[in-house]
Amino acid sequence: MTSITPPADLAGVPGLLDLARSRGPLFGSDAPTGQEIRRRLIDTLGVWIEPGQPQVTELGSWERDGVAGTELEWDVAVGAPSRGWLLRPAGEAGPLPAAVMMHCHGGVKYYGKEKVADGPKPPHERVRQIRAGGYGSVAVANELARRGYTVLAPDAFGWGSRRIPVTAMPSRSTAVTQLQLAEAERAGRRLTESEVYDAHAGTHEDAVAKLLGVLGTSWGGMVAREDLIAVDLLTRRADVQSGGVAVLGLSGGGARAALATALSDQVRAAAVLCMMTTLEQALDGYVHSHTWMMMNPGIGRVADWPDIAAAAAPRPLFVGYGEQDALFPLDGMRAAQQTIAARYERAGAAQAYRGVFVDEPHAFGTDLQAHVWEFLDQTMR
Repeated sequence: MTSITPPADLAGVPGLLDLARSRGPLFGSDAPTGQEIRRRLIDTLGVWIEPGQPQVTELGSWERDGVAGTELEWDVAVGAPSRGWLLRPAGEAGPLPAAVMMHCHGGVKYYGKEKVADGPKPPHERVRQIRAGGYGSVAVANELARRGYTVLAPDAFGWGSRRIPVTAMPSRSTAVTQLQLAEAERAGRRLTESEVYDAHAGTHEDAVAKLLGVLGTSWGGMVAREDLIAVDLLTRRADVQSGGVAVLGLSGGGARAALATALSDQVRAAAVLCMMTTLEQALDGYVHSHTWMMMNPGIGRVADWPDIAAAAAPRPLFVGYGEQDALFPLDGMRAAQQTIAARYERAGAAQAYRGVFVDEPHAFGTDLQAHVWEFLDQTMR
C-alpha cells in the first residue's frame, strides 16, 4: 500500500484531515452562497454586529504635502477608544469617493494606522522601515487621498490606540517574552519601546485568542466588528459620496478587507493584497505562519478562503498576488484565482473581478499600487 505524506502542518497528526472531512463539508465543498457565507462567518467568528453608530470626536487637524488630515476618536465599548486618521485632498470641500485603508499585521502591534498613513508628525524610523519592506516606502492612505478620495485609516483591535497594555497581559505570556528580551540583551541588541511591546504582543496573541474563544468570539470576529464600525462611520459622513465605500489592505489588512466585504453591504469594492490562497494548499507548511485574523477556529467550515473573499460577487473585487510571496503557496494562489474567477462567472460579472500576479514578494509595492489605484478609479468614480 502506498502511503501518502500528510501536509506539513498535519505531519504530527496523520489522519486528522480525513477525519475532518468525514464530519461534513470542508473548504467550501458544499458551495455556499454569499448570504450563507455571511451567516456562517457571523456565527463561526462570533461577529457582534452593532445596532448603532458611536459618537465621533475630532481631536485635531493638520495639512501637509497636499493632504488635509483629521484625527478621529470613537468609543467601541471595549477597552480604550479607537482612533483613526481621516485624509482628504487639501482644499477639497465636496463629497468624494471613499475608502477604508486597513493596515497589516506584520508582527507589529505598537503601530497600526501609522503603517499606511502619515499623521500630524513625521513617521517614526521603525514605521519607515515597515513601509520600506511592505509598502514601497509609500504612505498609501495619503497617496490615495491625494488622488481624490476621502480615506479613513483606523487602528484595528489590538493595534495602536487599541493596544492591550503589557500590565494586563497574563504572567504565562510575559514570562516567555522576558526570556526573549533577556536573550536580545545578551546579544547586545538595544530594543526600542515599540520593539519591546511587540515582543510582548506576539506571545500574547495566543492568550487573547483563547480568551476571545471562551467568550464566543475570536480575533477575526473582534477585528471585523471594529472594521464594520469604521466602514459605517465613513459611509455616513457628509464628505463621502453615496453608494458605499471601498476597503483595501495588505496581508492581515487584506484579510480584514475580505471579511468586511463578505459581512457588509456598505462595501462597494474591495482590494485584497497578498492574502490569498486556498486553505487546503495552505496546510502544507503555511498555516502556522499566519495571524489568527485569517486562521480562525472553524474557518474551514465556513467556506474556502477565496470563496469568502468573493462572497459579495458581483461587487468589484481586486486580488493582488505576489509570485515571490513566501507566506503563500503559489499553487494555492493559482487555485484561488480560478475559484474566484469561477464565482464571478456564475454571478454573471466576470469583468468585476480582477486578479493580478506580480513578480514581487509579500508587499503592496508601487507596481501593485498602480494596479489598485486604476481599479479604484474605475469602480468608485
